[in-house]
Amino acid sequence: MDTRSKTARPAVTRERIGVALLFLMNGFLIGAWAPKIPEFATRLGLDEAKLGVMILLFGLGSLVMMPIAGSQIARFGSSTVTRFAAVLLTPCLIYLTFVGNVWLGGAAIFLFGGLIGAMDVAMNANAVSVERHMRRAIMSSCHAFWSLGGLIGSATGGFLIDHMGVGPHAILATVAAGLMVAAAWPLVFHDAPHPDEDASSRPRGLPKSPLPWLIGILALFCMIPEGAILDWGALYLRNELGASATLSGFAFAAFSLTMAVMRFAGDLIRDRFGAVKTLRSCAAIAIIGLMIIGFAGNSTIAIIGFALCGIGISNIVPIAFSAAGNLPGMALGVGLSIVTTMGYSGILVAPSAIGFIARHTGLGIIFVGLSVLIVIAMAFSSLARHADNAHH
Repeated sequence: MDTRSKTARPAVTRERIGVALLFLMNGFLIGAWAPKIPEFATRLGLDEAKLGVMILLFGLGSLVMMPIAGSQIARFGSSTVTRFAAVLLTPCLIYLTFVGNVWLGGAAIFLFGGLIGAMDVAMNANAVSVERHMRRAIMSSCHAFWSLGGLIGSATGGFLIDHMGVGPHAILATVAAGLMVAAAWPLVFHDAPHPDEDASSRPRGLPKSPLPWLIGILALFCMIPEGAILDWGALYLRNELGASATLSGFAFAAFSLTMAVMRFAGDLIRDRFGAVKTLRSCAAIAIIGLMIIGFAGNSTIAIIGFALCGIGISNIVPIAFSAAGNLPGMALGVGLSIVTTMGYSGILVAPSAIGFIARHTGLGIIFVGLSVLIVIAMAFSSLARHADNAHH
């Protein structure tokens, strides 16, 4: 407690390193899974439709486990739930590599998605606790470490699978994830609920307050464009703007690069200008980026639009998560689990709907239309003030 009373606020503490390592590990395992998907589909004899069902099972696992994790955080604290989820998640790549039939494959991918989601809620809750403890923003950089983990996992995954095979890659990735968990274990900020607030801060059932649902809409409307860029950006460049296969890969690369860079800078910006101003500025940049993508006459202009979108969307979601974790009179995991579940459903569910609409309209007009969602999110921007509660 004595650290809170000091006027100096150290930028790097044990607790901050601990939670950053957990974000890195979670992102790394998702990144390591991505290059394994083609082999997984071949081994289990999955065509595109069946693989689509498997990917849906991953999303359903997340959406089922996120609220459960939220309720457990309210009971045991985020540090306990994060550690528990991380340990169970670590061997999942090995299950996915050695399952021999579709039913076991479905169970393994549901479990993988569920534990990724449960750990996601818990580590975001822990980042909120560390923000309160340090009295400074750290959420954006935590999400930057998640992006960095995804980049390392996917970049090394393809290479290792090509040169060593899927089995050795799964074992190496699992060992690397295990080492990250082991390094984070003693550093994770312990935030078990106090006995006196335990009963009052944990109402049974879903919260009556509209605040977490409204912040959830804000997160959802910002994560739908993120999902659209991830799943449809390259196709838009190739099919509608005539880009080469290599150039079309730059859609998501430009978006990811600017997003990662801005997430590392986001905490300093938020501490300087406050969460509401930061969110409004980011939303304005994202709207401009989406309009440029939609009206681009060539792939170069579209790639500039994707880069601007990365800058814009980068810090909206971390701010929404910080706000959800600091809602007055609500246990830490409860608001956060609602917002993460609503937000991630945007990435998991919306892209398939976009594919259906795009068949009739083309993707350009869809990217323009997605800017309307950011405009609506901007209308909710005053809710971001709750993110600054961490500082008081």
